[in-house]
Amino acid sequence: MTTISVTEDVKEKLLKGASELQVKLGRRVDLNDALRFLLDQRVKNPRLLEEACSPIMGVKEALKELEIERKLDDERIERKISHRHKRTN
Repeated sequence: MTTISVTEDVKEKLLKGASELQVKLGRRVDLNDALRFLLDQRVKNPRLLEEACSPIMGVKEALKELEIERKLDDERIERKISHRHKRTN
């Protein structure tokens, strides 16, 4: 057996998951069982990972818009800085 450290919030979520698994299975489960279940779920459903990593429709347009807005922000900042710099001279 190995000891692992987790934060309190993760421990609480793991305990909640273990209790839900216990109800689902109708038998007592420990944290090892809960972790194994979670890891098995990740392996059993690779489609979810693929779906989460797949490109989003409209991403190119959104990226282009972000680039345009960033350029406009940079121009506004430059004007503001140069305006302040001129006043101090």
